[in-house]
Amino acid sequence: MKTLEQRLGIVEQHIKNNDYKVMIIGLGSVGSYLLDYLMSKNDPALSIVVVGRDAEKMQTKVNITRVAGLIRGVNKTHIDVEGGVDLNDISAIKAAIEKYQPDFIVNSSRAYPGLKYGSISWANIRAYGIWSPLAIRFTKNVMEACDLADTNAIVINTSYSDAVIPWLKSAGKAYPDFGSGNLNHLVPRMKFAAAEMLGVKDFWNVDVMFAAGHFHDVCISKEGQAEGVKLPFKVYYKGEEKNLSADEIFKACRISMPVDQTRNMMNASSNYQIISAIIDAVRSGEDQRIFTPGFGGNIGGYPVLAGYKDGKLNAWIDESVFSFEEMNKADRESMTLDGVEDVVDGKLVYTDALIEKAKKAFGAELPKTVAYDDIEKTAKFIIDEIIMPQLAKKGE
Repeated sequence: MKTLEQRLGIVEQHIKNNDYKVMIIGLGSVGSYLLDYLMSKNDPALSIVVVGRDAEKMQTKVNITRVAGLIRGVNKTHIDVEGGVDLNDISAIKAAIEKYQPDFIVNSSRAYPGLKYGSISWANIRAYGIWSPLAIRFTKNVMEACDLADTNAIVINTSYSDAVIPWLKSAGKAYPDFGSGNLNHLVPRMKFAAAEMLGVKDFWNVDVMFAAGHFHDVCISKEGQAEGVKLPFKVYYKGEEKNLSADEIFKACRISMPVDQTRNMMNASSNYQIISAIIDAVRSGEDQRIFTPGFGGNIGGYPVLAGYKDGKLNAWIDESVFSFEEMNKADRESMTLDGVEDVVDGKLVYTDALIEKAKKAFGAELPKTVAYDDIEKTAKFIIDEIIMPQLAKKGE
């Protein structure tokens, strides 16, 4: 694939010509919410194509979204449906990409749909990294198809990008440009909490600088604490740094949230924000900050700027407050707590602690390392030996 800068340059021209396209792969809850949010941009320059196996099922979802959008007066978007695309079939994915030539590709597919993996793992082992082989299972197929098609698209991944994107890069494979969710779910909670502590109502004028891996998205959100890890974190109000207690803000981030599929409104919003940030950078000429996991093939999550550098549209990790080394150290500590010791040479390395916990909780012995070529085998093992027995216990 071309470099990110090269592809951004091509996408930039399409945005300036008021003709850009988003491809959504997988129209589950994340994809459906994203479709609705993109349509609500009411931008006639935007067209969307949804891709998946069941055209009739996808068309039904598209129909209700189109009608609902027109009722609200926010439907100026053309939508195509491309069915018959099995995500196990790389040639079919490639053909769809070549047919529609999208500017953005959002992979919202899941290897085991309809299940929030954390509903099994958090209560038993307090770690999410166990599911990495499932998270990468379809992403690797999508990226191989992107590489074969030599797409000019910006690719966004929606599932555990903290480890998935580095895993692909370390294996020498094409990898997504951005990850949605995770870190970005926590930042708004922090802004609300800081505004409350500052006694201000305009929470939209609160900014934070923050970096952490997936474990802390869950731990701070669920428990209001950082498990003893000192995270890179600062708060600003109208551009002025405020001396607020990180611990108090983390504590206030523990707010009631749904555990069903409506939770995916956040993930879809993260996808929407990444796409909008690039569009806004082109149209306004101003840098746009997003928080995204896996950027550049780095483990964990980082603040990232999309904007112009040396006269060219690009994206880069924002080191204006914290150095990459500071952020990477915190990210690696966070990912270790999540059960991922490292991602190196095409292998995901589980922590000994996770292996021990999984054996005790599920009676299943994980391998110490999962090589790229063993992803399918390990994903099947996790489904057969952990997910299915746990669902059977719950009567699901």
